[in-house]
Amino acid sequence: MNDSNASHGLIQWHGTTIIGVKKGGRTVIAGDGQVSMGNTVMKPNARKVRRIGEGGKVIGGFAGATADAFTLFDRLEKKLEQYRGQLLRAAVELAKDWRTDKYLRNLEALMIVADAEVLLVLTGNGDVLEPEGGPDAQIAAIGSGGNYALAAARALDAYEADPEVIARKAMQVAADICVFTNDRVTLETI
Repeated sequence: MNDSNASHGLIQWHGTTIIGVKKGGRTVIAGDGQVSMGNTVMKPNARKVRRIGEGGKVIGGFAGATADAFTLFDRLEKKLEQYRGQLLRAAVELAKDWRTDKYLRNLEALMIVADAEVLLVLTGNGDVLEPEGGPDAQIAAIGSGGNYALAAARALDAYEADPEVIARKAMQVAADICVFTNDRVTLETI
């Protein structure tokens, strides 16, 4: 990110692909394992998807700066405790803090989080976005390969019932196209 883009709100998230697929009563979040610094692969097997909250009832994945993402996961866990596991409420409260808190406002990450009821994308602009598609099928993707994964998953959605198969195939498409995404996928299901 160069300073001129940052000052105009044109932050470019790169270096990973995270996809969330909610379908048939199951939700899957998958992410690749590549950590890049510039054009160099620093680590091929990072875990960017994890379970959080009491009993691991929430799953989440991040794109962006790792330390920033872990800070946000920690804050989200605290909000989940405060709001008794209600993900939507916790996410909205985190987004408010993220947008208004002087320290949090500088964090550079995006998140996809889900529980049994809802799939959400959280941004530093204070956005809590529920992907379109309604209760039967929702798909969201973030990161440098996010658009590739999203397009592949949408194309597969009409032909495939299993959200894990959709996520894995979409991640493979992203890994084949995006140089900042690899095929070492971590996947969590709710």
